[in-house]
Amino acid sequence: MILVAGGTGVLGTKLVERLSARGLAVRVLARHPAPASYPVSSRVEMVQGDVRDPASLLGSMAGVDTVVSAVHGFGGLGGNSPASVDFRGNANLIDAAASSGAAVVLMSVVGASAGSPMELFRMKHTAEQHLRSSAVQWTIVRATAFLETWIGLLEQTAIKSGRPLVFGRGDNPINFVSATDVATLVELAITDSSLRGKTLEVGGPENLTLNQLAAAIQKAAGRAMPPRHVPRAALRMMALALKPINPTMARMARAALVMDSANLSFDATDIHLAYPGLSATRLLDLLASRPGVAARH
Repeated sequence: MILVAGGTGVLGTKLVERLSARGLAVRVLARHPAPASYPVSSRVEMVQGDVRDPASLLGSMAGVDTVVSAVHGFGGLGGNSPASVDFRGNANLIDAAASSGAAVVLMSVVGASAGSPMELFRMKHTAEQHLRSSAVQWTIVRATAFLETWIGLLEQTAIKSGRPLVFGRGDNPINFVSATDVATLVELAITDSSLRGKTLEVGGPENLTLNQLAAAIQKAAGRAMPPRHVPRAALRMMALALKPINPTMARMARAALVMDSANLSFDATDIHLAYPGLSATRLLDLLASRPGVAARH
């Protein structure tokens, strides 16, 4: 039995579909289980639990041999934060796995480190350290930013005006990877015991600016209007002014500044040399593959 925490998210949904299609028994841990999230299948079981609450995890561990953590608290919804989810939540999940003798596959981020200017990256690093110091067999999969997530965010900001909203200048190259490609690697990390004790880093085939991403989204939607921008100065003001009254928005403003200036490019050559069968989805191919796109062209 494979327990997937975060199994209703962008990556988790794709991973659960792959595992169940392979004939593996999967249990999805969610705060608000929704059986309709997946096709009716005797191999996908939904259980209620919250990684922030250690006691809620105990009942979900019965018969589990591998725990996959695909949770994150970056968005801050429902009281989530990188500290409460990406660090403490993951630590709770790791401890529960250790108590039941299960292995752990932890999703992290490329660039996770104690000195990162981004809180999410620091908390992912702390979770990695907790995992490495535990008694469980482990594999860490670090990924760059998910294409699907950022396409969705930019599309959402374009609903009213028809123009995506880019935070900052939008000219900093960032590596984006498809969650489908990451799910393929996580599946391998689950099923290949030779990967225990290893840290795998995966990214996409392209380093793209947010301006390039927004332009591709506009073209796919049949729109020619350029994106709107929130200036860096405004982001700095938000990061300071909102910290005492809306720490989530302040954290996101700080993260936007990092994404607009830090080195977030990545060369995915090594992972594809090591695993030649790993897919490498490009932005335009992903946009073209979505339902309804062909009808607009």
